[in-house]
Amino acid sequence: MSKSPYILAIDQGTSSTRAALIDKKGVIVDQESIEFKQIYPANGWVEHDPLEIIQTVKSTIAIILKRNAIIQNDIVSCGITNQRETIVAWDKVSGKPLYNAIVWQDRRTQEICQKLVDKNYTNLIQEKTGLIIDPYFSASKIQWLLEHIKDQKNLIVGTIDTWIIWNLTNKAQHVTDITNASRTMLYNIVDETWDQELLDLFKVDKSFLPKVLSNIDDFGTIHPEHFGIEIPIGGVIGDQQSASVGQLCLKKGMIKATYGTGCFVLINTDDNKIKSENKLLSTIASKLDGKKQYAVEGSIFNAGTVVQWLRDEMELFNDVSEIESLIKSSKNDITFIPAFTGLGAPYWKSDTRGTIYGITRDTSKGDIVKAALKSICFQTKDLLESLKLDLGDQMEEDMTMRVDGGMSNNNWMMQFLADILNIKVERPANHETTVMGAAYLAGLRVGFFSSLSDIEDLWKSDRVFVPSMDADERQLMYANWKKTVNNLIGL
Repeated sequence: MSKSPYILAIDQGTSSTRAALIDKKGVIVDQESIEFKQIYPANGWVEHDPLEIIQTVKSTIAIILKRNAIIQNDIVSCGITNQRETIVAWDKVSGKPLYNAIVWQDRRTQEICQKLVDKNYTNLIQEKTGLIIDPYFSASKIQWLLEHIKDQKNLIVGTIDTWIIWNLTNKAQHVTDITNASRTMLYNIVDETWDQELLDLFKVDKSFLPKVLSNIDDFGTIHPEHFGIEIPIGGVIGDQQSASVGQLCLKKGMIKATYGTGCFVLINTDDNKIKSENKLLSTIASKLDGKKQYAVEGSIFNAGTVVQWLRDEMELFNDVSEIESLIKSSKNDITFIPAFTGLGAPYWKSDTRGTIYGITRDTSKGDIVKAALKSICFQTKDLLESLKLDLGDQMEEDMTMRVDGGMSNNNWMMQFLADILNIKVERPANHETTVMGAAYLAGLRVGFFSSLSDIEDLWKSDRVFVPSMDADERQLMYANWKKTVNNLIGL
């Protein structure tokens, strides 16, 4: 190993792709990000161009390597993290996608899912996969693709990590990791296998699917044809589990919330697979050195997309730096329910659409922006309340939620989050926790980091937000939110 080795990490997200170089101190020495096109062919449909995705992966890496040519031969391992549930089908001979990638937000398979609910498969699927029947997950997307792709002679499918690895290894590896597999609704998270009963249910041939590996494993080698050097791929993990690793939520009871395109709250339950009775998800948090950890997760479909919509479509501001001053100008309380692609946990209402309540003649831009940010916090409280019901006394009274993602940079929102949740909210010094999770795993594979405890020493806090809101005010605000949501969904 060289005197100054580095890890390359790829974070392929829903709206952009990031590549980063990380040193032994866990510092990102350089990174590059490229946004790519969101495709909306119909109401509730969301697609990506798989060729554009792999191009952004290659471009971000190439830019990083060009800027750091002096150290590129010192890259000892690559880690990959990715948007989960998004599915690609492609021809294994030509390498060409057979359809656009169907994104996790996509709702086109609602009818497929409803038929399964009507046939009482809910409990079976939850027992095997930990998941709720919903278009969010990959299985119904794969079924839809197979129904719409005529020539399946050379067809293979995979989540985005699989597509990236297959391309970077020049068709040598058709593999995924256990966390991405656990989000497909085809993978038995207890038996750790593609489940034949589920494959039959969704009419998927097992031969189409990738081999499932642990999070630290041999995922193949980036072919020198791409960047002139060989780099072993040593760690792969779905983005929310990666953020949990990046936040070092490695012990039972630790909880994190990521505010990216969506919002995802995960609590580590160690080796205890908990069946949620409150419409949350059980999922595999990680499998490291043979040890599998579970998590309970709540998913909010729209978080950062709300801010993007306010900026790009409504043109209420030009840059996110203007948000806090807009909020300070707000004088009225309104309620914003950002169900652009339905409501996720704990409602699971894929046909619900967004709405704004309480508008008057003097409603301002600031009022709308403030209500939008508050809506993400209220939805987080929805998730936390469900977690409390599922976990009971397993949840610490004096708990701290670790936060990351772009929206966590907003101090006003993080303070409101602490106030409405009535818990401490802690933001790390390094906000790029998702890409760091993948880097940590790749580093552990090659001894770049000696152990998980070695990594834990690298975590540093930026700021802790402590709740200061009056209990009656908190209760009144949240009761108003619940009433408005219940009215919208017909409860």
